[in-house]
Amino acid sequence: MHVTVEPVARLIEEFAKLPGIGPKTAQRLTFYLLRMPPETARALGEAILAMREAVTFCAECWNITDTSPCAICRGENRDRSVICVVEEPLDILALERTRGYKGLYHVLHGAIRPLDDIMPEDLKIAELIRRIERGGVREVILATNPNVEGDATAAYLRKLLGPLGVRVTRIARGLPVGGDLEYADEVTLAQALEGRRAME
Repeated sequence: MHVTVEPVARLIEEFAKLPGIGPKTAQRLTFYLLRMPPETARALGEAILAMREAVTFCAECWNITDTSPCAICRGENRDRSVICVVEEPLDILALERTRGYKGLYHVLHGAIRPLDDIMPEDLKIAELIRRIERGGVREVILATNPNVEGDATAAYLRKLLGPLGVRVTRIARGLPVGGDLEYADEVTLAQALEGRRAME
């Protein structure tokens, strides 16, 4: 369907830029918003703007937060000697749901993807190295996604971290190959963490 009303067409176009939203879904969302009471639409817009203005990245672990350091990094009951490395902030939410991990995190903000021009220097790897070099870390758990890019990133990190004198482990393969952490259930994630092993 070709929309000629410019504000409607523009919103459809913006929705279609979001991950997982195709042209049809973008149209459905736009027309749903058109039928919504003005105050509800306004509240949605204000929530989006407030989120963009208030949310930043933790200066320590690079998770999303509204205060830096984030609540996890400030947590008094966290094991500061263990850092779990993940690709995205959503992965932390998934791991926290297991209630089994009590260490700290480090978010890379992606994985090495040469075909997409995402190289190691584009990720938060240097920041991870600096955290470890400050001392006090005895184990780094590599919880990158179990796919080609995640495995390549884990292998790259293993080589970098080996000389730093920390134990480097990888989450076990309780997760489906090619899957993302954010879609895994709590039991599977808990077992993957529990079954982590040293990387050779």
